Amino acid sequence: MDTDRLLSAPADQAQGLLRRGWEAWAGLARPTRRLLSARFWRSISQGALVVDLALYLHALGWTGTAIGMVLSGAGLAGAALNLAVGVSSDRLRRKPFLLAYEGLTCLCALVAMTQSSPLLLAPAIVLAGFGRGANGAAGPFSPAEQAWLAESVAPAGRGMVYSLNTAIGFGGMALGAVAAALPAVWRATLGPAGSFRPLFGLVLLGNVVNLALLAGTAEKHRSVAQAAAPPSAPAEIPGSRARENRFLRQLVGLNALNGMAVGLTGPMIAYWFALRFQIGPRVIGPLMAATFSATALSALVTGHLSQRVGLVRSVVWGRTGGLLLLVLMPIMPLYSLAALMYLLRSALNRGTLGARQALVVSAVHDERRGLAASMNALSMQLPMSLGPTFAGAMIGAGWFTTPFYVAAVFQGLYLLLYSKAFAPFERSAMAAGKDG
Repeated sequence: MDTDRLLSAPADQAQGLLRRGWEAWAGLARPTRRLLSARFWRSISQGALVVDLALYLHALGWTGTAIGMVLSGAGLAGAALNLAVGVSSDRLRRKPFLLAYEGLTCLCALVAMTQSSPLLLAPAIVLAGFGRGANGAAGPFSPAEQAWLAESVAPAGRGMVYSLNTAIGFGGMALGAVAAALPAVWRATLGPAGSFRPLFGLVLLGNVVNLALLAGTAEKHRSVAQAAAPPSAPAEIPGSRARENRFLRQLVGLNALNGMAVGLTGPMIAYWFALRFQIGPRVIGPLMAATFSATALSALVTGHLSQRVGLVRSVVWGRTGGLLLLVLMPIMPLYSLAALMYLLRSALNRGTLGARQALVVSAVHDERRGLAASMNALSMQLPMSLGPTFAGAMIGAGWFTTPFYVAAVFQGLYLLLYSKAFAPFERSAMAAGKDG
């Protein structure tokens, strides 16, 4: 009896998490549900390409350095647009920016489906951000998405809603990662490189669905020209402009550390597994699917935990476990052990994404949420963009442990400073929300 109870406990806990996620979904406003649905449709193709893009380019004859450089270029292009989108969406509206993103990605998917020339393929990858595994986010247009999502959610509920958003994204990426094994099935018919091209059809499908979803979604935020009165200063947002600016400065500094760590270990992970253990998408795809599924559950745990212990503590606890696994993963002698380390590390580390985003949008006034989300993403993307170039060169040269240990140094510094820097801002944001 005790053994049966022990074996059934994980399944019961997973069911409980899914039930809480469904209850949170049912209580959301219609625009919020549509934005979360758009995240799901984007994430499917992103999950497939985070597994297969580097392998596709490798099949085309690209070197590790070249693969890393194009992924770095995608990050730099996103960073260049990010701040402009955030600031502009605060002054204008958020909806048009997301519609523009879906349309642009459709065009890039069509190019990638039909062309293999580096002169055409590389710009499509850079503009659309293919292969970066953005968890369903709208690339450089995600500041508008995050600001729009905050409109109908009270501060006390944002930890759960943004964690649900993260969970939905990783759930979709899990489905995409399963689809990433299909090139192995099509290889005999379409050839080593051509077997990857149909995956860009997933991109096209998701973006077409999202154009229909978002076109019919209401937006409360008005442009400066539309506003009949100056922007209000709702009680839910803490502090003065100077306090907000201090928060943003600290955010930029800490994200620079985090971004460099993620850039060294994230975008090139499928390439690392392929070269380190001599495996292909048939093996890597299921691992990524399991990892994304575990991360989705972890995000729901973090959302629930954030309501009990707060956003900052839930982030620090999860990422501390992720740091320990980051150190262990590259020295695992067997693929099965390295894969287990990767799955657990991703679940603990990336499951905190929603809580981190919720803190950012809760620490500033509504008219600066796009700016805050932009600075949050930009300060991550710039150092992240450098990581794949260095990691690709090191992995291509057979230095399989170095990227992970350099990343661990940056992650450790980030964790040491995160709680001290942001706990006071969280207390102010939650107190102001209750007063409102």
